[in-house]
Amino acid sequence: QLQLVESGGGLVQPGGSLRLSCAASGFTLDYYAIGWFRQAPGKEREGVSCISSSGGSTNYADSVKGRFTISRDNAKNTVYLQMNSLKPEDTAVYYCAARGDYYCSGYAILYDYWGQGTQVTVSS
Repeated sequence: QLQLVESGGGLVQPGGSLRLSCAASGFTLDYYAIGWFRQAPGKEREGVSCISSSGGSTNYADSVKGRFTISRDNAKNTVYLQMNSLKPEDTAVYYCAARGDYYCSGYAILYDYWGQGTQVTVSS
């Protein structure tokens, strides 16, 4: 069974950090670009960051540039999202998704597999 599982979410104070993980089972991520998306209550799902299958290319939403870092460890079949200097507006459910292509994209419709999401809450 092909599955993506996110972990690492939680409650953190403004200015704090979290590292999200996206682990794949049932398939290898080597040939998949990975995207991180988030959805806050009452808002549409938005692209946060993505990484190409090789890890050689990354993209970030303007709202997280300089604060978030995406990386991958294909040997561990896992992709990470390091989130620093968190703000209350970063509060959302974060999803990872896999796209069977070298290139990543900020368009959710282009992704083939999705995780169940992990809640990130930034609050004092």
